[in-house]
Amino acid sequence: MPTSPDARERIRSRLLPTEDAAELAAHGSTRAAVLVPLVELDGRIHVVLTRRRSDMRRHAGEISFPGGRSDPEDASPTATALREAHEEVGLPPENVEILGALSPVGTFVTGFAVYPVVGWVDHPGEWQLSPREVDVVLELELGALRAGYERRRLVRRGVPFTTDAYVVDDHVVWGATGRMLTDLFERLPPELVPGAPATTG
Repeated sequence: MPTSPDARERIRSRLLPTEDAAELAAHGSTRAAVLVPLVELDGRIHVVLTRRRSDMRRHAGEISFPGGRSDPEDASPTATALREAHEEVGLPPENVEILGALSPVGTFVTGFAVYPVVGWVDHPGEWQLSPREVDVVLELELGALRAGYERRRLVRRGVPFTTDAYVVDDHVVWGATGRMLTDLFERLPPELVPGAPATTG
């Protein structure tokens, strides 16, 4: 289903205004922001994620949206998200149309209050990965992600636990990024996500 300006406006209407979302509280003492990049490939909407390098001190090998800690000079979560996406994957800010925001998410272990900003992306053609942080860029189709939802048992630092996850091939998205995806799926018009249940009202 190819998207159109009208479809983009339908997505925008279901998101939070970025200014309002920036005022919401989330558990965590350190503010951060991520870009949730939506891009149309082969007539379907994909989301762009990154897999962190396996030798990173924190969240090694995990899948997340491009983003990071807010700098003092960042005027807003949107500014942070665009700056970080440019640094991590080489996405020019002018290639991003900001559609709105999701609810902020707190990370209980690392203490970040993360503000997700949703943007429609004009694909740059080639991603420029930060060699210090990013192992690979993933372009995962939203319908496949949604269909891949499951409760999965994971082990981190020797501690087993069961969590919500979205699985596509061997890619497992969980944690704060998984919670952001759940929020995104609940907001997106179902006709734009293949396989999504119809809603009423």
